[in-house]
Amino acid sequence: MRKVASASFIGTAIEFYDYYIYGTAAALVLNEAFFPSLSPLAGTLASLATFAIGFVARPFGAILFGHFGDRVGRKAVLVVSLLLMGLSTALIGLLPDFSTIGVAAPILLVLLRILQGIGLGGEWGGAALLATEYAPRERRGLFASAPQLGSPVGYFVATAVFWALSSWLPADAFQSWGWRVPFLLSFVLVVIGLRIRLQIAETPAFAAFSAKAEAAKLPIAQVVRRNPRELLLGAGAIVVVYVMFYTAATYCLTYTTKTLGIPRPAMLALTLVAVVVLGVSTYLVARLSDRLGRRKLVIAGAAFGVVWGFLLFPLLDTRNYFLIAVALSGALLCMGIVYGPMGAYLPELFATDVRYSGAGVAYNLGGVLGGGVAPLLVAQISESAGTTGAGWFMSGMALLSLLCVLALPETRDRDLTRV
Repeated sequence: MRKVASASFIGTAIEFYDYYIYGTAAALVLNEAFFPSLSPLAGTLASLATFAIGFVARPFGAILFGHFGDRVGRKAVLVVSLLLMGLSTALIGLLPDFSTIGVAAPILLVLLRILQGIGLGGEWGGAALLATEYAPRERRGLFASAPQLGSPVGYFVATAVFWALSSWLPADAFQSWGWRVPFLLSFVLVVIGLRIRLQIAETPAFAAFSAKAEAAKLPIAQVVRRNPRELLLGAGAIVVVYVMFYTAATYCLTYTTKTLGIPRPAMLALTLVAVVVLGVSTYLVARLSDRLGRRKLVIAGAAFGVVWGFLLFPLLDTRNYFLIAVALSGALLCMGIVYGPMGAYLPELFATDVRYSGAGVAYNLGGVLGGGVAPLLVAQISESAGTTGAGWFMSGMALLSLLCVLALPETRDRDLTRV
């Protein structure tokens, strides 16, 4: 199980590192590198729009990789998704900017971002299944925390690399070439991830299923036919995770540095503090879910998000570093409480023959609304109605997740070998 957990964690951490460096770059530099002819606000919105495109692509990646994951197996699909994500990320680091190749630069940026989204869309479902289908029933929450921890660790490393570069390099050097370094590091990380993942055998649950039953010809069609309720409610339940994270980690980075005038290195350092809170809470709550169940903990996290949505921006507007750290940490604490149990909760909602497709599509559908659309809407609402309106939006999305979880059952004791 240690080897399985390591493979699940390492691959997910690398893929989320790749994904998050784009979000950080979109908030800090991509508007000037690829949309220099637009106004600062329009350039920021265009940059965040390319960030959102990746989320739109993620459900398609979940359908594509879920199809083969449910028919061929979990392991092979996870290797391909890691390759796709890593190579598309590294190519962004080599992409000429607008001043060099003109309008072709943002077009190619969008295409590579779509490939990133497709790759990550296939990653989470497979990594979660790798952990849960190997784990004993009474410890599924604990071992399912491995892919969940990949997210905060990937983001911590991504933010730390950007913090170091923005602190050590002159502003002009960071703007011209320094931001590319985190993307180019993906070449090295992919090699490490592939070496670990290639050592893992197929999961016992899928091996037992494939030995006695025929795989569904079109798994996503079976999910829509048999489990539409679980698919839509599962997607809604995880929306609060995306809203809290991408508002705090992407839009708030833009808002504090460009509107409030907080220095970029200081904001990145404060974000690192919040990410530590995310990682610790994700692990502890995931482990606790083996004793208390997944559902009640997710309900508690979503309810906390309803409250924190109103507090986030007033705390940021103080410009006090300690209170900014509290604001970001509270948002990511909410995420951790919900995100920790989700590694086991979403896979447990679906049967073995459609689990990769069902869990992956639910996870990534929630990302379209919560991660792709939320930063754009928060930016536009803040511009037109102020940050109070943005807080109402965040709390409303948390309430949506709360209502969805209330309509779902507890799954802690389910048998994952069922079809």
